[in-house]
Amino acid sequence: MFNPWSAYVQFAQAAFDANVVITARLMRLASGGALAQREAQRMVVEKGLTLAEAQFAAAAKLMAGGGMAGAAKTATKVYRRKVKANRRRLVR
Repeated sequence: MFNPWSAYVQFAQAAFDANVVITARLMRLASGGALAQREAQRMVVEKGLTLAEAQFAAAAKLMAGGGMAGAAKTATKVYRRKVKANRRRLVR
């Protein structure tokens, strides 16, 4: 059974994590130096790799008969995992 509160909490957590990552990255980029340069390069490369990973995961789900909803959910999980990892890395 679909629980709308669960979906809302997951969406709110994803939005919060994304805001934390954006803020931490902007602070790191604003500080300048080698650390900022590495973060900028990492951010650009990571976005491309995450997009490819999400597309492959969604395509695999579709080919397995998971439907569009299952493919979207699978792709979203890839992004959530990456955002959580970035939040943990940038906040420590």
